[in-house]
Amino acid sequence: MNEITAQRLAAVRRVMQREHLAAFIFPSTDPHNSEYVPARWKGREWISGFDGSAGTAVVTMNSAALWTDSRYFIAAGEQLRGTEFRLMRLKMEGTPTIAEWLEEQIVRPTTTSKPPLSTEVAIDGMCISADEAARLVADLRRHGGLTLRTNLDVLAEVWTDRPQVPADPLRLHPTEFAGEGAREKLRRLGDVLKTLHADKMLVASLDDIAWLLNLRGNDVDFNPVFVAYLLAGNDGGHLFVDRRKLTAEVEAYLASVGIGVSDYDLLRPELQRVDSKIFGREHRILADTGEISHSVFALLSRKDRNVVVGESPIPAMKAVKNSTEVEGFKQAMIRDGIALVRLLRWLEQEVAGGTLTEISVVEHLEVLKRQQPGYRGPSFGTIAAYEAHGAIVHYEPTPATDVPLQPRGLLLLDCGSQYPEGTTDVTRTIPLGPLTDEQRRIYTLVLKGHIQLELAVFPEGASGTQIDALAREPLWREGLNFLHGTGHGVGSYLNVHEGPHQVRMEYRPAPLKAYMTVTDEPGVYIEGSFGVRIENTLLTVPRQETAFGRFLAMQPLTLCPIALSPVIAEWLTAEERAWLNAYHKTVENVLRPYLTDEERQWLSRYVELK
Repeated sequence: MNEITAQRLAAVRRVMQREHLAAFIFPSTDPHNSEYVPARWKGREWISGFDGSAGTAVVTMNSAALWTDSRYFIAAGEQLRGTEFRLMRLKMEGTPTIAEWLEEQIVRPTTTSKPPLSTEVAIDGMCISADEAARLVADLRRHGGLTLRTNLDVLAEVWTDRPQVPADPLRLHPTEFAGEGAREKLRRLGDVLKTLHADKMLVASLDDIAWLLNLRGNDVDFNPVFVAYLLAGNDGGHLFVDRRKLTAEVEAYLASVGIGVSDYDLLRPELQRVDSKIFGREHRILADTGEISHSVFALLSRKDRNVVVGESPIPAMKAVKNSTEVEGFKQAMIRDGIALVRLLRWLEQEVAGGTLTEISVVEHLEVLKRQQPGYRGPSFGTIAAYEAHGAIVHYEPTPATDVPLQPRGLLLLDCGSQYPEGTTDVTRTIPLGPLTDEQRRIYTLVLKGHIQLELAVFPEGASGTQIDALAREPLWREGLNFLHGTGHGVGSYLNVHEGPHQVRMEYRPAPLKAYMTVTDEPGVYIEGSFGVRIENTLLTVPRQETAFGRFLAMQPLTLCPIALSPVIAEWLTAEERAWLNAYHKTVENVLRPYLTDEERQWLSRYVELK
């Protein structure tokens, strides 16, 4: 039994007993519905020990369970071993929903050592969106008449060494990188708000705030954002942020773009005030209930305020990159490409020595990236996964899991960088020596799927779901599949995962438009053996306009060679082979001026697949 987890569960259950609760739910989000959260809100990780980016832990008086998706099935199974937590595999047949499981545990338990205290379930209302809370209330009611309480933060009582939010200063993101000033963005937002019959919008999403104000921070690992709320409109707005983060330069800048400032902790008191000058009755305030927390929305939507419920227009604005951002992405990819070419060449030279490990690859890549001008750090934790670890989709090596690399098999390397010009995300599956026939077969099929999405031509306005099958069809023909998404948007010196558009099997209606970034990352994972994933970041670009409308195509931004030795060449169509050779020619031509003679010679081997 994991003693630390057992002690933490006991502390939570003491509070539950005092408050007459049957269960407590620990989500993965923060008050801003973030995917990656500041350490202060990593309560699900604290209580369960599972550190993936997605999951929900639920604790009753007698049991505990954790729900997560296919990216983390293997990792979660390992991390939950020795604890009370039972792993619930989302979207797998036979997996109950949280409400179904709670009904079984609370309303109709088969065996129990302690009778349930009540049928009340609790969650911190600041860490669940208004929409999610409404769905959870309805789901709980359907399953045994369970009720939801949202005014208790159990972590405030039991997490004795709970981290504070960093107080690092904010920094300007100048228009030479952003391509558009904050005043212009606020005016554009105001114009959209008018069409939605709103004057202002309460923005909770951290990357939306950073993008809109052309500011960056350091509150979340890998994501240059800062914890804040923003009431924004055509005439400026009001920022709720820890004032210790504001330098004199940033304060003057905010004033120059019409943004007032209050302390972050004053948002809720200000919402409670009937006479609030910031949230006055005269303003029609747009609230995205998929973004704003249940507790904040409950305060915002008081009867004495005019609230318009609707989808935030900012993600769609942010997703279409301007010409400065597009050029910035290209510059960021060159710098990443230089570092990756040097890493791949180094790997090839050093692996036979038997001294390399997964962690040494991560560390050497970081050294190479730090040699690039403007490098601000990784955009997510680097995945260097050798052989069986490659089947763990979001595996990150630690001293406890680190393994030596042998001159055989596959290394899956998934990495990204932050530069002021842009954010990168790239995956390569690297042969370290002889491969099995199965490894070559699956590598070739994944490559075919990757290329098919790169070759896509589609009408502007199509959704990512409508083109997802292109990357899967070569795999489906062989009875293979992957359960994660095929692609996501990428921020411009912002979050590496950016919406609203996605390429995935599950329906996502957000339309694809010209000059959006999107990744292409099909994969196959053989548990206990190996994994293959190949990923480029792409740009959607105009292809042609006909009587049937405007059509878009994909342009690869990533500049990194794709290993050719695992490819079963005869399995590629002529079109796929032509794409692969043209891609490598582009990589060589763009990177050549930045490489040494030895590096150019090494890279030249990738020009053509024979």
